[in-house]
Amino acid sequence: MIQDLSQTLRAILTQPGLPTELGKALIAFDRPSDPYSPTQTTINLFLYDLRENLELRNNEPVVTTSAGQASIATAPMRLACTYLVTAWPVGGTDLPLQEQQLLSEVLQVLSKYPLIPASFLQGSLAGQDPALPLVALHPDALKNISEFWTSLGNKLKPSLSVTVTISMPMFAPVTAPMVITAQTGLEQIGLPATHVLSLTIGGTVTNAANAPVAGATVTLVELGSTATTDADGRYSLGPMAAGNFTLHVVSGASTKDKSITAPATAGNNYDVQLS
Repeated sequence: MIQDLSQTLRAILTQPGLPTELGKALIAFDRPSDPYSPTQTTINLFLYDLRENLELRNNEPVVTTSAGQASIATAPMRLACTYLVTAWPVGGTDLPLQEQQLLSEVLQVLSKYPLIPASFLQGSLAGQDPALPLVALHPDALKNISEFWTSLGNKLKPSLSVTVTISMPMFAPVTAPMVITAQTGLEQIGLPATHVLSLTIGGTVTNAANAPVAGATVTLVELGSTATTDADGRYSLGPMAAGNFTLHVVSGASTKDKSITAPATAGNNYDVQLS
């Protein structure tokens, strides 16, 4: 996944329409230790720091539903990847000025994308949600730049610190049947005869093509309680006692009644399909 981020940055820095000198430069990902002498003009992006972006940490599970199944996943780690970007011009005169021009052009290009557009995303990053934030001049990077270059065995050189945060899944999602009946029991301590069972039921309304129906009205006829289906066709009703009931569903000109038993017996549910 991290290598796909590097390829994504390469795609940004090799797109059509770039300034002439930047467009001709080679994009590399080498460690710029001494000696580092590219044979052609090069923009080097050295990945030197990986750490979790704690400000974006999310401990809430991510739940998606489909076809009566719930997929539960832990939120991905938000991994901040920081690159040292340097320019290495080859040929011509005034190499320091060429270097400054190349860095300026890189900064201008990257600064256009506070969020990396989906069209640039490569490999496993394609379609990643949320979008990848990009900081072209990270303020907290490299507190002591001279020591950094000394550790590389090279001389001090102008550079940019570019940080991109990606989402890295840590565990495979768990898929399980959706809960359709929730039961709550109350009783006074030591008095079993006072036990009261309360149920909440849930189901899905679909059309003849088995697609979810949003905005349908579901009525529990015997109790007169109603619910409206959400964008996934889901609804919930309750609290209610155990027993036999009738669901009355209305969506536009379509109506349907369904007899149910709560709690549902094995193999049964509270789903309603409109014709």
